[in-house]
Amino acid sequence: MSCILNIETATPVCSVAVSKNGEIIFERESTDGPSHASLLGVFVAEAVAEVRLKGYVLDAVAVSCGPGSYTGLRIGVSEAKGICYGLGIPLIAIKTPLVMAQKVIETQEVAVNTLLCPMIDARRMEVYAALYDKELNVVRDIAADIVDEASYKEYLSKSKVLFFGNGADKCKEAIVNDNACFLEGVYPSAKYMVRLSDAAYADKQFVDTAYFEPFYLKDFVATTPKKNIF
Repeated sequence: MSCILNIETATPVCSVAVSKNGEIIFERESTDGPSHASLLGVFVAEAVAEVRLKGYVLDAVAVSCGPGSYTGLRIGVSEAKGICYGLGIPLIAIKTPLVMAQKVIETQEVAVNTLLCPMIDARRMEVYAALYDKELNVVRDIAADIVDEASYKEYLSKSKVLFFGNGADKCKEAIVNDNACFLEGVYPSAKYMVRLSDAAYADKQFVDTAYFEPFYLKDFVATTPKKNIF
């Protein structure tokens, strides 16, 4: 039996959910853009207050660990680590594409032998993508893909593939195949972390709070402003 705080900040969406024994007892979410720095602390404070009001005690914190927005991931993981340190509870890390795939499994009818391909925008024609089967087993692990007309043909030649996420929208014209299906409105959300984090807690799949880093996949590169501001 567990009470877990779930945090998701890998994309412009900021969300928090608390689960008790696998059931959601609190959730907050904002889709208004990348405002994690101002919203996450507020959402977490409200979540913790709700846990205390119900007389529960947090057993763990789960964080969506990427890949995704460098700043969003850093904010989410920092918040999660701070709570774990303060309360002396374990940290669970869940890869963001898996959270997106879980949302599809929970909200869509997925046919047998269909593959799920969550895509996170990585600028230009590049995406962070993975492939899972209907049981969320990894068919191909997360990679940074430059999408063109040849992308994913080895999978599309054998089965239907569902593409979704904020990286999938820009790939529609490049991926032209009868087995390619694009789903709208799929983004990572803390409430779809619940089943994953509950299973991880039961299996004691914790990460080292002191040394854990977000899964950036690629190194962060700072850019130089085009205009001089002084």
